[in-house]
Amino acid sequence: MAAAVRYADVEVGTEVPAVDFAVQRVNLVRYCGASGDFNTIHWNERFATSVGLPNVIAHGMYTMAEAARVVTDWVGDPGAVVEYGVRFSSPVVVPDDGVGATLTVSGRVEEKLADNRVVVGLTATSGDAKVFSGARAVVQLA
Repeated sequence: MAAAVRYADVEVGTEVPAVDFAVQRVNLVRYCGASGDFNTIHWNERFATSVGLPNVIAHGMYTMAEAARVVTDWVGDPGAVVEYGVRFSSPVVVPDDGVGATLTVSGRVEEKLADNRVVVGLTATSGDAKVFSGARAVVQLA
């Protein structure tokens, strides 16, 4: 776990380092089991394409969780996230080609609030697609 990020050491514009996540079908199948969300679009290519999707897509909550992990790893304490919200703009398409997809998540401190809290804006992309149209976390710093 990372050392605690201190409020005094953070300014508006501070970058949260980008992280690349490999997303393969096996990740989605495991997430189906963990979450109980067995929607066929997350594991069956034939079904996903029959309903107009380009391929199997990652669960939105899976994508959201990976993005939150970037923030919790940066701050060093999962309990420091006091608010988190995401708006999706594109799905993460996961082909069954042995490689899958790459989800890249980064962040930037957008605002310093009272009580040692900061607002972190998050960016997530997969290939050329912007996955989030709006994502932010309010984080309590040391």
